[in-house]
Amino acid sequence: MHTRLLLALAATLAGCSQPSGAQPPAPEAPAAGFPRPDRPVADIVSPVWSSGPDRDKADESGQLVRGLGIRPGMAVADIGAGSGYHTIRLSPVVGPTGRVYAQDIMPDYLADLRTEVARRKLANVELVVGTPDDPKLPAPVDRAVLVHMYHEVENPYALLWNLAGSLKPGAQVGVIDLDRPTPRHGTPPALLKCEFEAVGYRQVGFVTLKGGGGYLAVFAPPEPDRRPPPDAIRPCRV
Repeated sequence: MHTRLLLALAATLAGCSQPSGAQPPAPEAPAAGFPRPDRPVADIVSPVWSSGPDRDKADESGQLVRGLGIRPGMAVADIGAGSGYHTIRLSPVVGPTGRVYAQDIMPDYLADLRTEVARRKLANVELVVGTPDDPKLPAPVDRAVLVHMYHEVENPYALLWNLAGSLKPGAQVGVIDLDRPTPRHGTPPALLKCEFEAVGYRQVGFVTLKGGGGYLAVFAPPEPDRRPPPDAIRPCRV
């Protein structure tokens, strides 16, 4: 237990460090017709949540892959990819017949990731610049992952609504986060479940991650034509 607490503390400190140079885009107006979240939105402070060795020791990526059943040939969207920690590890999992879309709203983060992808010669990785309310994925995906970043999503209801339109039948969305208030760079599981359900998703899985890295919540999306109208979505108060 003592080791887990040390790992969690180290991860938290690393994730809350200020980056050099990169600045988040100016806040957008609420996406047309969608409500704002009725809770604080955390600032984007870094492209790296934690150091690689800590996360590797906890097998965070392996737990994510197994929890979502990610396998060769799948198309996976890494939403809020940042430094690309999971993008780089998902690439060999989906293999040459699969695809990884590394998506972020921070062009500077993706510029750095582009260099790393080229250095590693990851031919199945495509970088995508999105907006706070739309991931703007170029093709439908089998899985989407949002790792230690959901609390930073400025327009969560709009983002989830638009994401559902880019998910294949049978797709799943996995969220890794810490169980703590959003201003402290986490998302309480009840709040996460409520916000996803407000857009028509169903929670189909939940596990506490080994190694002190938080939890993995898994959701099945609504069919695109069964999403609630934006003006019918009510913000959660949990």
